[in-house]
Amino acid sequence: MVHAVFNISIILLPFCFYLLNLSYNNNYKKKNDKYILSLVLILEVILFIVFKNYTESLILINIPLLVSFLKRKDITSIILSILIGYYYVTFFNYNIYFILFEYVLYYLIYVIFNRKTLKIYFLIYIFVFIKSITLAVEVFYFNFNNTSFLINFLDVFIKMIVFYVSSYLVFIFLLRGEEIMNLNTAIRELEKEKVLRTSLFKLTHEIKNPIAVCKGYLDMLDLKDKKKVEKYIPIIKGEIERTLTLMDDYLEYTKVSIKKEVADIYMLLNEVLDSLKLFFKENNIKIKSHIPDNELYLNIDYNRIKQVMVNMLKNASEAIDINKGNMLIKIDTKVSNNIFKIIIEDNGVGMDNDTLNQVMNLFFTTKRNGTGLGTSLSKEIIELHGGKIKYQSRINIGTIVEIMLPIE
Repeated sequence: MVHAVFNISIILLPFCFYLLNLSYNNNYKKKNDKYILSLVLILEVILFIVFKNYTESLILINIPLLVSFLKRKDITSIILSILIGYYYVTFFNYNIYFILFEYVLYYLIYVIFNRKTLKIYFLIYIFVFIKSITLAVEVFYFNFNNTSFLINFLDVFIKMIVFYVSSYLVFIFLLRGEEIMNLNTAIRELEKEKVLRTSLFKLTHEIKNPIAVCKGYLDMLDLKDKKKVEKYIPIIKGEIERTLTLMDDYLEYTKVSIKKEVADIYMLLNEVLDSLKLFFKENNIKIKSHIPDNELYLNIDYNRIKQVMVNMLKNASEAIDINKGNMLIKIDTKVSNNIFKIIIEDNGVGMDNDTLNQVMNLFFTTKRNGTGLGTSLSKEIIELHGGKIKYQSRINIGTIVEIMLPIE
Protein backbone atom coordinates (compact mmCIF):
# COMPACT_ATOMS: atom_id res chain seq x y z
CA MET A 1 0.00 0.00 0.00
CA VAL A 2 2.84 2.38 0.92
CA HIS A 3 4.62 1.61 -2.35
CA ALA A 4 1.44 2.21 -4.33
CA VAL A 5 0.94 5.64 -2.72
CA PHE A 6 4.59 6.46 -3.36
CA ASN A 7 4.27 5.49 -7.04
CA ILE A 8 1.16 7.62 -7.45
CA SER A 9 2.88 10.57 -5.75
CA ILE A 10 5.88 10.35 -8.08
CA ILE A 11 3.56 10.50 -11.08
CA LEU A 12 0.97 13.05 -9.94
CA LEU A 13 2.99 15.60 -7.94
CA PRO A 14 5.14 16.77 -10.90
CA PHE A 15 1.99 17.06 -13.03
CA CYS A 16 0.39 19.15 -10.28
CA PHE A 17 3.44 21.41 -10.36
CA TYR A 18 3.05 21.72 -14.14
CA LEU A 19 -0.65 22.68 -13.84
CA LEU A 20 0.12 25.20 -11.09
CA ASN A 21 2.79 26.77 -13.29
CA LEU A 22 0.31 26.88 -16.17
CA SER A 23 -2.28 28.54 -13.94
CA TYR A 24 0.24 31.09 -12.67
CA ASN A 25 1.31 32.05 -16.19
CA ASN A 26 -2.29 32.37 -17.35
CA ASN A 27 -3.26 34.50 -14.34
CA TYR A 28 -0.33 36.88 -14.74
CA LYS A 29 -0.37 36.91 -18.55
CA LYS A 30 3.06 35.32 -18.81
CA LYS A 31 4.13 33.17 -21.71
CA ASN A 32 3.92 29.47 -20.99
CA ASP A 33 7.28 27.74 -21.20
CA LYS A 34 6.97 24.91 -23.73
CA TYR A 35 9.79 23.01 -22.01
CA ILE A 36 8.13 22.79 -18.58
CA LEU A 37 6.14 19.65 -19.39
CA SER A 38 9.23 18.00 -20.88
CA LEU A 39 11.20 18.72 -17.71
CA VAL A 40 8.35 17.35 -15.59
CA LEU A 41 8.24 14.09 -17.57
CA ILE A 42 12.01 13.63 -17.36
CA LEU A 43 11.88 14.40 -13.63
CA GLU A 44 9.28 11.66 -13.09
CA VAL A 45 11.46 9.03 -14.74
CA ILE A 46 14.53 10.17 -12.79
CA LEU A 47 12.54 9.88 -9.55
CA PHE A 48 11.60 6.31 -10.46
CA ILE A 49 15.28 5.53 -11.01
CA VAL A 50 16.48 7.25 -7.83
CA PHE A 51 13.82 5.65 -5.62
CA LYS A 52 13.90 2.24 -7.32
CA ASN A 53 13.93 0.44 -3.97
CA TYR A 54 10.65 2.10 -2.99
CA THR A 55 8.78 2.08 -6.27
CA GLU A 56 9.39 -1.51 -7.40
CA SER A 57 7.46 -0.76 -10.57
CA LEU A 58 8.30 -2.03 -14.02
CA ILE A 59 5.17 -0.56 -15.55
CA LEU A 60 4.35 2.91 -14.19
CA ILE A 61 7.70 4.32 -15.29
CA ASN A 62 6.36 4.14 -18.86
CA ILE A 63 3.51 6.57 -18.19
CA PRO A 64 5.69 9.71 -18.69
CA LEU A 65 6.81 8.26 -22.04
CA LEU A 66 3.20 7.67 -23.09
CA VAL A 67 2.25 11.24 -22.11
CA SER A 68 5.24 12.51 -24.10
CA PHE A 69 4.02 10.62 -27.16
CA LEU A 70 0.48 11.93 -26.71
CA LYS A 71 1.79 15.49 -26.41
CA ARG A 72 3.96 14.98 -29.53
CA LYS A 73 7.30 15.78 -27.92
CA ASP A 74 9.92 14.15 -30.15
CA ILE A 75 13.18 14.92 -28.33
CA THR A 76 11.63 14.34 -24.93
CA SER A 77 10.34 10.91 -26.04
CA ILE A 78 13.84 9.86 -27.16
CA ILE A 79 15.40 11.00 -23.86
CA LEU A 80 12.74 9.19 -21.85
CA SER A 81 13.21 6.00 -23.89
CA ILE A 82 16.95 6.04 -23.14
CA LEU A 83 16.37 6.61 -19.41
CA ILE A 84 13.73 3.89 -19.12
CA GLY A 85 15.88 1.46 -21.13
CA TYR A 86 18.76 2.17 -18.75
CA TYR A 87 16.41 1.52 -15.81
CA TYR A 88 15.34 -1.90 -17.14
CA VAL A 89 18.77 -3.12 -18.22
CA THR A 90 20.75 -1.89 -15.20
CA PHE A 91 18.40 -2.77 -12.35
CA PHE A 92 16.36 -5.66 -13.74
CA ASN A 93 18.82 -7.31 -16.17
CA TYR A 94 16.46 -7.04 -19.12
CA ASN A 95 17.82 -7.95 -22.54
CA ILE A 96 19.16 -4.73 -24.06
CA TYR A 97 18.34 -5.71 -27.66
CA PHE A 98 14.79 -6.59 -26.83
CA ILE A 99 14.37 -3.31 -24.93
CA LEU A 100 15.80 -1.46 -27.92
CA PHE A 101 13.35 -3.22 -30.22
CA GLU A 102 10.45 -2.36 -27.90
CA TYR A 103 11.14 1.39 -27.79
CA VAL A 104 11.89 1.63 -31.49
CA LEU A 105 8.47 0.04 -32.03
CA TYR A 106 6.94 2.68 -29.76
CA TYR A 107 8.56 5.43 -31.79
CA LEU A 108 7.32 3.97 -35.08
CA ILE A 109 3.77 3.90 -33.71
CA TYR A 110 4.28 7.50 -32.59
CA VAL A 111 5.35 8.55 -36.11
CA ILE A 112 2.27 6.87 -37.58
CA PHE A 113 0.14 8.55 -34.91
CA ASN A 114 1.44 11.97 -35.99
CA ARG A 115 0.93 11.35 -39.70
CA LYS A 116 -2.50 9.78 -39.61
CA THR A 117 -3.75 11.69 -36.57
CA LEU A 118 -5.06 8.64 -34.75
CA LYS A 119 -7.32 9.16 -31.80
CA ILE A 120 -5.52 9.62 -28.52
CA TYR A 121 -7.26 6.74 -26.75
CA PHE A 122 -6.45 4.41 -29.64
CA LEU A 123 -2.75 5.22 -29.18
CA ILE A 124 -3.07 4.29 -25.49
CA TYR A 125 -4.54 0.92 -26.49
CA ILE A 126 -1.66 0.27 -28.90
CA PHE A 127 0.92 1.32 -26.32
CA VAL A 128 -0.58 -0.97 -23.67
CA PHE A 129 -0.84 -3.84 -26.16
CA ILE A 130 2.83 -3.56 -27.14
CA LYS A 131 3.87 -3.30 -23.51
CA SER A 132 1.84 -6.39 -22.57
CA ILE A 133 3.48 -8.44 -25.38
CA THR A 134 7.01 -7.29 -24.52
CA LEU A 135 6.48 -7.80 -20.79
CA ALA A 136 5.14 -11.33 -21.40
CA VAL A 137 8.20 -12.16 -23.52
CA GLU A 138 10.53 -10.76 -20.85
CA VAL A 139 8.83 -12.75 -18.10
CA PHE A 140 8.41 -16.07 -19.93
CA TYR A 141 11.50 -16.09 -22.09
CA PHE A 142 14.29 -13.93 -20.69
CA ASN A 143 13.52 -13.81 -16.96
CA PHE A 144 11.32 -16.83 -16.33
CA ASN A 145 11.25 -17.80 -12.63
CA ASN A 146 10.29 -21.01 -10.91
CA THR A 147 6.68 -20.05 -10.30
CA SER A 148 3.90 -21.62 -12.32
CA PHE A 149 2.81 -20.41 -15.74
CA LEU A 150 -0.58 -19.34 -14.37
CA ILE A 151 0.96 -17.14 -11.67
CA ASN A 152 3.27 -15.49 -14.19
CA PHE A 153 0.37 -14.98 -16.57
CA LEU A 154 -1.77 -13.40 -13.84
CA ASP A 155 1.15 -11.21 -12.83
CA VAL A 156 1.54 -9.89 -16.39
CA PHE A 157 -2.24 -9.49 -16.81
CA ILE A 158 -2.67 -7.54 -13.55
CA LYS A 159 0.27 -5.29 -14.38
CA MET A 160 -1.24 -4.52 -17.78
CA ILE A 161 -4.61 -3.66 -16.24
CA VAL A 162 -2.87 -1.40 -13.71
CA PHE A 163 -0.82 0.21 -16.46
CA TYR A 164 -3.83 0.83 -18.69
CA VAL A 165 -6.03 2.26 -15.92
CA SER A 166 -3.19 4.38 -14.52
CA SER A 167 -2.21 5.72 -17.96
CA TYR A 168 -5.80 6.57 -18.78
CA LEU A 169 -6.48 8.31 -15.46
CA VAL A 170 -3.19 10.24 -15.49
CA PHE A 171 -3.75 11.50 -19.01
CA ILE A 172 -7.37 12.46 -18.24
CA PHE A 173 -6.13 14.28 -15.12
CA LEU A 174 -3.57 16.19 -17.17
CA LEU A 175 -5.94 16.88 -20.07
CA ARG A 176 -8.82 18.09 -17.88
CA GLY A 177 -6.43 20.19 -15.82
CA GLU A 178 -5.19 21.97 -18.95
CA GLU A 179 -8.76 22.41 -20.19
CA ILE A 180 -9.79 23.99 -16.88
CA MET A 181 -6.82 26.37 -16.99
CA ASN A 182 -7.61 27.37 -20.57
CA LEU A 183 -11.30 27.71 -19.74
CA ASN A 184 -10.50 30.03 -16.84
CA THR A 185 -8.34 32.11 -19.15
CA ALA A 186 -11.16 32.30 -21.70
CA ILE A 187 -13.65 33.28 -18.98
CA ARG A 188 -11.36 36.06 -17.78
CA GLU A 189 -11.06 37.36 -21.33
CA LEU A 190 -14.84 37.30 -21.69
CA GLU A 191 -15.21 39.16 -18.40
CA LYS A 192 -12.77 41.79 -19.62
CA GLU A 193 -14.74 42.11 -22.84
CA LYS A 194 -17.96 42.39 -20.84
CA VAL A 195 -16.46 45.16 -18.70
CA LEU A 196 -15.28 46.90 -21.85
CA ARG A 197 -18.72 46.70 -23.45
CA THR A 198 -20.40 47.86 -20.26
CA SER A 199 -18.01 50.78 -19.97
CA LEU A 200 -18.62 51.81 -23.57
CA PHE A 201 -22.38 51.57 -23.11
CA LYS A 202 -22.16 53.67 -19.96
CA LEU A 203 -19.99 56.23 -21.70
CA THR A 204 -22.37 56.48 -24.66
CA HIS A 205 -25.38 56.80 -22.37
CA GLU A 206 -23.93 59.33 -19.97
CA ILE A 207 -22.22 61.56 -22.49
CA LYS A 208 -25.47 62.27 -24.32
CA ASN A 209 -26.85 64.37 -21.46
CA PRO A 210 -24.16 67.07 -21.21
CA ILE A 211 -23.79 67.22 -25.00
CA ALA A 212 -27.55 67.76 -25.37
CA VAL A 213 -27.43 70.54 -22.76
CA CYS A 214 -24.47 72.20 -24.51
CA LYS A 215 -26.23 72.01 -27.88
CA GLY A 216 -29.40 73.52 -26.46
CA TYR A 217 -27.64 76.49 -24.94
CA LEU A 218 -25.44 77.00 -28.00
CA ASP A 219 -28.58 77.15 -30.15
CA MET A 220 -29.98 79.84 -27.86
CA LEU A 221 -26.71 81.71 -27.52
CA ASP A 222 -26.72 85.20 -29.00
CA LEU A 223 -23.26 86.74 -28.98
CA LYS A 224 -24.80 90.21 -29.09
CA ASP A 225 -26.72 89.54 -25.88
CA LYS A 226 -24.11 89.97 -23.13
CA LYS A 227 -26.43 88.70 -20.36
CA LYS A 228 -27.10 85.43 -22.16
CA VAL A 229 -23.41 84.99 -22.90
CA GLU A 230 -22.49 85.52 -19.24
CA LYS A 231 -25.24 83.11 -18.15
CA TYR A 232 -24.89 80.35 -20.71
CA ILE A 233 -21.11 80.11 -21.13
CA PRO A 234 -20.44 78.96 -17.51
CA ILE A 235 -23.19 76.34 -17.84
CA ILE A 236 -21.74 75.06 -21.12
CA LYS A 237 -18.25 75.06 -19.58
CA GLY A 238 -19.51 73.07 -16.58
CA GLU A 239 -21.15 70.47 -18.81
CA ILE A 240 -17.98 70.13 -20.86
CA GLU A 241 -15.96 69.59 -17.67
CA ARG A 242 -18.42 66.93 -16.58
CA THR A 243 -18.06 65.25 -19.98
CA LEU A 244 -14.27 65.27 -19.66
CA THR A 245 -14.60 63.66 -16.22
CA LEU A 246 -16.70 60.88 -17.75
CA MET A 247 -14.19 60.37 -20.55
CA ASP A 248 -11.29 60.12 -18.11
CA ASP A 249 -13.11 57.46 -16.09
CA TYR A 250 -14.24 55.27 -18.94
CA LEU A 251 -11.00 55.40 -20.87
CA GLU A 252 -9.48 53.46 -17.98
CA TYR A 253 -12.28 50.84 -18.15
CA THR A 254 -12.37 50.63 -14.40
CA LYS A 255 -15.08 50.70 -11.80
CA VAL A 256 -16.55 54.11 -11.14
CA SER A 257 -14.55 55.98 -8.53
CA ILE A 258 -15.37 59.12 -6.57
CA LYS A 259 -13.29 62.02 -5.26
CA LYS A 260 -15.04 63.60 -2.33
CA GLU A 261 -14.87 67.25 -1.44
CA VAL A 262 -16.91 69.53 0.79
CA ALA A 263 -19.64 71.09 -1.35
CA ASP A 264 -22.98 72.85 -0.94
CA ILE A 265 -25.65 70.34 -1.95
CA TYR A 266 -28.33 73.02 -2.36
CA MET A 267 -26.14 74.92 -4.81
CA LEU A 268 -25.59 71.70 -6.72
CA LEU A 269 -29.34 71.06 -7.02
CA ASN A 270 -30.02 74.61 -8.21
CA GLU A 271 -27.23 74.30 -10.75
CA VAL A 272 -28.72 71.06 -12.11
CA LEU A 273 -32.17 72.65 -12.43
CA ASP A 274 -30.68 75.66 -14.21
CA SER A 275 -28.84 73.44 -16.68
CA LEU A 276 -32.04 71.47 -17.47
CA LYS A 277 -34.40 74.44 -17.55
CA LEU A 278 -34.36 74.60 -21.33
CA PHE A 279 -34.91 70.85 -21.61
CA PHE A 280 -38.00 71.02 -19.37
CA LYS A 281 -39.34 74.02 -21.22
CA GLU A 282 -39.06 72.35 -24.63
CA ASN A 283 -40.92 69.30 -23.30
CA ASN A 284 -43.62 71.35 -21.54
CA ILE A 285 -42.75 69.89 -18.14
CA LYS A 286 -43.45 71.97 -15.03
CA ILE A 287 -40.94 71.87 -12.19
CA LYS A 288 -41.88 72.48 -8.56
CA SER A 289 -38.81 72.59 -6.37
CA HIS A 290 -38.53 73.20 -2.63
CA ILE A 291 -34.83 73.85 -2.22
CA PRO A 292 -33.89 76.05 0.75
CA ASP A 293 -31.95 79.24 0.16
CA ASN A 294 -29.51 78.44 2.93
CA GLU A 295 -26.39 76.28 2.68
CA LEU A 296 -25.76 72.63 3.55
CA TYR A 297 -22.31 71.22 3.04
CA LEU A 298 -21.77 67.51 2.38
CA ASN A 299 -18.66 65.50 1.68
CA ILE A 300 -19.44 64.43 -1.89
CA ASP A 301 -18.09 64.11 -5.41
CA TYR A 302 -19.73 67.19 -6.89
CA ASN A 303 -19.74 66.08 -10.53
CA ARG A 304 -20.86 62.54 -9.71
CA ILE A 305 -23.87 63.66 -7.66
CA LYS A 306 -24.72 66.12 -10.39
CA GLN A 307 -24.54 63.23 -12.84
CA VAL A 308 -26.98 61.23 -10.70
CA MET A 309 -29.43 64.15 -10.49
CA VAL A 310 -29.38 64.67 -14.25
CA ASN A 311 -30.08 60.96 -14.74
CA MET A 312 -32.95 60.92 -12.24
CA LEU A 313 -34.61 64.06 -13.63
CA LYS A 314 -34.19 62.88 -17.19
CA ASN A 315 -35.76 59.51 -16.30
CA ALA A 316 -38.64 61.28 -14.54
CA SER A 317 -39.30 63.45 -17.59
CA GLU A 318 -39.23 60.45 -19.93
CA ALA A 319 -41.71 58.61 -17.70
CA ILE A 320 -44.34 61.31 -18.18
CA ASP A 321 -46.98 60.71 -20.84
CA ILE A 322 -46.97 63.75 -23.15
CA ASN A 323 -50.65 63.17 -23.90
CA LYS A 324 -51.54 63.39 -20.22
CA GLY A 325 -51.50 67.15 -20.19
CA ASN A 326 -50.43 68.20 -16.71
CA MET A 327 -46.79 67.08 -16.77
CA LEU A 328 -45.18 67.77 -13.43
CA ILE A 329 -41.96 66.93 -11.58
CA LYS A 330 -41.56 67.82 -7.90
CA ILE A 331 -38.22 68.12 -6.18
CA ASP A 332 -37.97 68.30 -2.42
CA THR A 333 -35.26 67.88 0.23
CA LYS A 334 -35.28 66.70 3.85
CA VAL A 335 -32.76 66.32 6.62
CA SER A 336 -33.36 63.57 9.17
CA ASN A 337 -31.03 61.67 11.53
CA ASN A 338 -27.86 62.82 9.73
CA ILE A 339 -29.33 61.74 6.40
CA PHE A 340 -29.93 64.17 3.56
CA LYS A 341 -32.81 63.15 1.30
CA ILE A 342 -33.56 64.31 -2.22
CA ILE A 343 -37.11 63.38 -3.26
CA ILE A 344 -38.01 63.43 -6.94
CA GLU A 345 -41.68 62.81 -7.75
CA ASP A 346 -43.31 62.61 -11.16
CA ASN A 347 -46.86 62.03 -12.33
CA GLY A 348 -45.80 59.67 -15.11
CA VAL A 349 -46.88 56.21 -16.19
CA GLY A 350 -45.46 54.53 -13.08
CA MET A 351 -44.13 50.98 -12.75
CA ASP A 352 -45.60 47.62 -11.77
CA ASN A 353 -43.94 45.45 -9.11
CA ASP A 354 -41.90 43.39 -11.57
CA THR A 355 -40.44 46.51 -13.20
CA LEU A 356 -39.87 48.13 -9.81
CA ASN A 357 -37.86 45.11 -8.60
CA GLN A 358 -35.57 45.27 -11.64
CA VAL A 359 -35.31 49.01 -12.19
CA MET A 360 -31.76 49.26 -10.78
CA ASN A 361 -30.43 46.12 -12.48
CA LEU A 362 -27.71 46.54 -15.06
CA PHE A 363 -29.04 46.65 -18.65
CA PHE A 364 -32.68 46.54 -17.56
CA THR A 365 -34.76 49.14 -19.37
CA THR A 366 -38.33 49.71 -20.50
CA LYS A 367 -37.34 52.44 -22.96
CA ARG A 368 -37.29 51.66 -26.63
CA ASN A 369 -33.84 53.19 -27.15
CA GLY A 370 -32.59 52.81 -23.58
CA THR A 371 -29.44 50.99 -22.49
CA GLY A 372 -30.43 50.18 -18.92
CA LEU A 373 -27.28 51.80 -17.55
CA GLY A 374 -28.29 55.20 -16.18
CA THR A 375 -30.13 53.96 -13.09
CA SER A 376 -27.54 51.26 -12.39
CA LEU A 377 -24.71 53.77 -12.63
CA SER A 378 -26.57 56.21 -10.36
CA LYS A 379 -27.06 53.46 -7.77
CA GLU A 380 -23.36 52.65 -7.90
CA ILE A 381 -22.35 56.30 -7.40
CA ILE A 382 -24.71 56.83 -4.45
CA GLU A 383 -23.55 53.60 -2.78
CA LEU A 384 -19.93 54.72 -3.13
CA HIS A 385 -21.00 57.76 -1.10
CA GLY A 386 -22.45 55.46 1.56
CA GLY A 387 -26.01 56.29 0.54
CA LYS A 388 -29.05 54.57 -0.95
CA ILE A 389 -31.63 55.02 -3.66
CA LYS A 390 -35.21 53.98 -2.98
CA TYR A 391 -38.07 53.72 -5.49
CA GLN A 392 -41.84 53.84 -4.96
CA SER A 393 -44.22 53.65 -7.88
CA ARG A 394 -47.84 53.05 -8.87
CA ILE A 395 -49.14 52.39 -12.36
CA ASN A 396 -50.67 55.48 -14.04
CA ILE A 397 -50.04 57.58 -10.91
CA GLY A 398 -46.31 58.17 -10.88
CA THR A 399 -42.96 57.40 -9.28
CA ILE A 400 -41.11 58.71 -6.24
CA VAL A 401 -37.34 58.42 -6.01
CA GLU A 402 -35.53 59.03 -2.72
CA ILE A 403 -31.79 59.65 -2.85
CA MET A 404 -30.27 59.38 0.62
CA LEU A 405 -26.80 60.72 1.40
CA PRO A 406 -25.06 60.66 4.80
CA ILE A 407 -24.25 63.95 6.48
CA GLU A 408 -20.70 63.61 7.78
